[in-house]
Amino acid sequence: MPKPTPKPTPKPEPTPKPEPTPKPEPEPTPTPTPKATPEREPTPKPTPPPEPELTPKPYDPDARWLGAVLHAAFLLLLGGALARFLLRHPGEPRTPWIIALSITLAALHLLGPALETPASRPGRLRLGRLAAVVGVWTVLVLLAPSFSWCAVPLLYTGLRTLPARAALVLVGVLTVFVVAAQLRLAGRFDPNLLLAPPAVAALATAVFLRAERQTARQRALIDDLLRTRRDLAAAERREGTLAERQRLSMEIHDTLAQGLSSQRMLLQAAERVWDTDADKARTHVRSAASVAEHNLAEARRFVHDLAPADLAAGGGLPAALRALAARESGDHLTVRVHVDDGGRDPLLPDRVRSALLRIAQGALANVREHAGARTAALTLTVLDDTALLDVADDGHGFDPAGPAAAPGGDRGHGLPAMRARLRQLGGTLTVESAPGEGTVVSAAVPLEPPR
Repeated sequence: MPKPTPKPTPKPEPTPKPEPTPKPEPEPTPTPTPKATPEREPTPKPTPPPEPELTPKPYDPDARWLGAVLHAAFLLLLGGALARFLLRHPGEPRTPWIIALSITLAALHLLGPALETPASRPGRLRLGRLAAVVGVWTVLVLLAPSFSWCAVPLLYTGLRTLPARAALVLVGVLTVFVVAAQLRLAGRFDPNLLLAPPAVAALATAVFLRAERQTARQRALIDDLLRTRRDLAAAERREGTLAERQRLSMEIHDTLAQGLSSQRMLLQAAERVWDTDADKARTHVRSAASVAEHNLAEARRFVHDLAPADLAAGGGLPAALRALAARESGDHLTVRVHVDDGGRDPLLPDRVRSALLRIAQGALANVREHAGARTAALTLTVLDDTALLDVADDGHGFDPAGPAAAPGGDRGHGLPAMRARLRQLGGTLTVESAPGEGTVVSAAVPLEPPR
């Protein structure tokens, strides 16, 4: 059929240049008015990184374990200091106050976490409890310096509760109190008592901060891993969607589009002989109806991701190729089939059979619509490691490197789909043709060796 002559595309009219807008005259004012300039958003100043919060996350198993150890250490130190005071200072007037403050301090330390509920604000409760514990401990140290070593668990509590700077300030204050209490308890100046508490506080702070940094890095790595897994899952979903879209596109091209093209050609042939040869016109109409019925069956099967109807009928790929050749053969085209599979067809995977049948359908569609051929041949060869399908015709041929083979050309729409289908199986497609010498389309699919 002659190709429709494309209509000449009208040249776009040149866009007129915009006329310059006259500048408004400035109103007379006592002071000169500066020209308006486009407002720019102020450049935001770099925000300093926030101080790392040393507050443990709720329901953190490591935090609960560390909290239990701190509670036990605090109670042991508090009990030891109280026992020492009672043994060395029995019957003193301050003894009832020491006992009451010790019980209050233990209660605050133990009952504080129990008072925190999911509906409460744990940050404020922790700060309030820490302030109360430090206040009671300070009074105890003023009354009895032997309670000063209870500050060691308080150091960790402050580091876990307060921001970094506030925690370091608290550590310094507690260290000063411990040094003063130990010097008062010794009754004389001792360099060891002056240096030991700061050394212990510095060591405890360094160990805790290092552990916090490692924990923060681990949390960042875990968050990054989770984010990467989410991105990977999203990418896999996108790839699956694109693969399914490509599969449907190829199936539609190899079934519905080709079937509709065959029906159009048969109905056009029937219309040409409708008034002169009614029997031949009815034959063309019946052929178009048969193609439509087969097309409908193919559409239902590929929607459900089933094998092509010819393969589902049984008989393997050779029988499916013969059925295809019988449908495509007519008054103007004769299709022959040659099979040399050596009995290996039952060993072909279903996806290889389906792909080769679709290749044959697409190649014969190109022969029917573009080649002007009288004969075509389908040759199936199955070797131990490769399945080969050749589709040859004696048509007028074309230049494989010319515009007809490009996507959107006369033959180009089906060739990319064939190559994409074979690429999924690790196969290749070769097109050999020249003007006036016919065309040979060769598909090769590697096979896994039998185990």
